[in-house]
Amino acid sequence: MLPRRSFLPCLPFALSPTLANSPSRITALRTHLSRLAGREYVFLEIETSSGHTGLGEASLPGKAKLMAEALAWLAPHLTGQDPAGIADHWNRLFYDTNRWRDGSVLMTALSAVDIALWDVEGKRLGVPTWRLLGGNNAKPLRVYYSHWSNNLKDRSPAALAEHARKTLAEGWTAVKWVIPRHPDERTRLANTVAEVAAIRDAVGDQLDIALEMYETFTVRSALSLARALAPYRLLFLEEPVWRESNFALGQVAAQSPIPLAGGEGLLHRWQFRDLLEAKGAVIVQPDVVHCGGITEIRRIAHLAEVYGAEVAPHMWYGPIAHLASLHSMSAIRNFFLQEFDGAHARLFHDLSDGTFPLLAQGHITLNQRPGLGLSLNLPAWTQRFPFAP
Repeated sequence: MLPRRSFLPCLPFALSPTLANSPSRITALRTHLSRLAGREYVFLEIETSSGHTGLGEASLPGKAKLMAEALAWLAPHLTGQDPAGIADHWNRLFYDTNRWRDGSVLMTALSAVDIALWDVEGKRLGVPTWRLLGGNNAKPLRVYYSHWSNNLKDRSPAALAEHARKTLAEGWTAVKWVIPRHPDERTRLANTVAEVAAIRDAVGDQLDIALEMYETFTVRSALSLARALAPYRLLFLEEPVWRESNFALGQVAAQSPIPLAGGEGLLHRWQFRDLLEAKGAVIVQPDVVHCGGITEIRRIAHLAEVYGAEVAPHMWYGPIAHLASLHSMSAIRNFFLQEFDGAHARLFHDLSDGTFPLLAQGHITLNQRPGLGLSLNLPAWTQRFPFAP
């Protein structure tokens, strides 16, 4: 068991001795904690004896310190190991390190390690991760602007309509926002319909609309809203009821005139199988940061394809997570579109010396750089955006 450590923005976890007769060994895991615009970011660097450093991300809202401890717990299982053989590392860390392996903390730690190892492998071979996965960056990946109306002080239908015009002019083709809560159900439904109607009147079908229901509806109220919104041709409704209730999700999905999406809180393919078996979503939303990294999100996507479902990955974290998810989707036949942090995309681009891609006609094109293709000075990042509990 590792000794307890004080939490610092940068945490060196372990060093292994130099091992002869091996091209490369993992020498250290370093975790960087940061806070930006009220959100916690947990970044991971895996250093190797060959000089290649892999970037991973273990951001889990409100649990940054806990994630640092989880990564420290995993460090002895990795230092001294050859970074190659990523699937073997995944299986060993998931099945063999702890019988109580499930849960968001350990799966997020495993995800960060998996992402970083894919980054290392691409850099070691001198090719982009998307190429290792069988992808092709000639086909740009569609993304949507998430939490689109978060920063608006005026939420009137007229203000949202003007915001939609500006968003369309900026090159976006799809948006999503969280339906605001209201103590009166009828008022909440009427407000939501008025907002969507105003946007449709302003931009027509040029801007696709999805709504995050945030698990705040019942089966009955979710269906009332879905039926009221049916004329406005929404892309999807997300998680209307508790994500743990596959039966209730299946009930809504069976009767809703609008497709249902869900799965951001699910942690591996077995949980997605249960959702798909219940017919609780035709669009699944695995998060590469929580569901087991690049290795597992691809398995989930292939599983969804068997059920005729599409994949629209959840994403609301840092630049490493965004790119890891997009690389994962580059070779996925049933990829639909990916959530994207439109508010911070330009900042991510600037902080990465321009290696974080920017939007072009509603799509992202991955670059040709090795690994995830991201140049990120994490010590400089955490100095500019220090972590504070």
